[in-house]
Amino acid sequence: MVEAIELTKVFGKLVAVDHVSFTVAEREVFGFLGPNGAGKTTTINILTTIMRPTSGRGVVAGYDVLEEPAKVREVIGYVPQDLTVDDDLTGYENLMLHASLYHIARGEAKTKAREVLRFMELERFADKKVETYSGGMKKRLEICCALIHQPQILFLDEPTLGLDVQTRARIWDYIRLLARDQGVTIFLTTHYMDEADSLCDRVAIIDNGRIKALDTPTSLKTSIGGDLIELELAHASFSVGEAISSIRGVKEVSEENGVIRVWVERGELVMPQLLGELIRLGVDVRRAEMKRQSLDEVFLRLTGRSLRDVGGSRDEVMRRNITIRRMRSR
Repeated sequence: MVEAIELTKVFGKLVAVDHVSFTVAEREVFGFLGPNGAGKTTTINILTTIMRPTSGRGVVAGYDVLEEPAKVREVIGYVPQDLTVDDDLTGYENLMLHASLYHIARGEAKTKAREVLRFMELERFADKKVETYSGGMKKRLEICCALIHQPQILFLDEPTLGLDVQTRARIWDYIRLLARDQGVTIFLTTHYMDEADSLCDRVAIIDNGRIKALDTPTSLKTSIGGDLIELELAHASFSVGEAISSIRGVKEVSEENGVIRVWVERGELVMPQLLGELIRLGVDVRRAEMKRQSLDEVFLRLTGRSLRDVGGSRDEVMRRNITIRRMRSR
């Protein structure tokens, strides 16, 4: 349904997307997980024909994004990070405007507008001006606009950025229903680990323009194996690290920002041995916590840093913060 073949995009000396390749199957919910500035939006802009690649090839529903961009646009819906709906129009008027861009007959457009508004639970707000909508309602209307022409593939760029937890959960439900009940293929970008884990059939982890791993969320977490034990010690030393590494069942030990991370095969078996050894050495343990593997741990293992700690470029952070303020302004 979607295929990227060695996609590359260079801006001056910056390689924003670096020989990225993947395929997305029909009806799949495919996630692009990575920090701000990783190349997610640039990739989605290439696949939606907004931007031309420097090299490589993109194919969407059988159409080449460079050779047949008009055909690509006919079969996709696109929900950008930033709000594009017109505050001065009603929700219904926004949808009719979008329908006209796809040359949908007025009678058919009216029917489809009511259908998508009902699906996104906005029907009773259809005739109210968008300026009265909350940030979450505006995002749902954006999705309505992207669905008005019944696309085969829906591209969503950070669909829940800036939204509260309850609104995020509702949008997740809509995305699941689109894929399950209407057969829409979903391609979404996100830097939220729980979003990728909860929604996606497969996830590509991208950093600095390159795909670091691609698999199901479960397989990605299983690939790094076992559990994680985090330790905060009053005084850490090389000898303590050596002692931890020698314990049976310990696979790897690392330290970041004063936190010792110990990857183990089975946390419930290793934790008592680990604490016993630290007590024997006279080490003051301030915190000891066992965690099941998460996509953040996968990102940490692949890149050497936590996804939560990666901020992106100054311009991207400013753009993200402006988007969040807009979403929360109502």
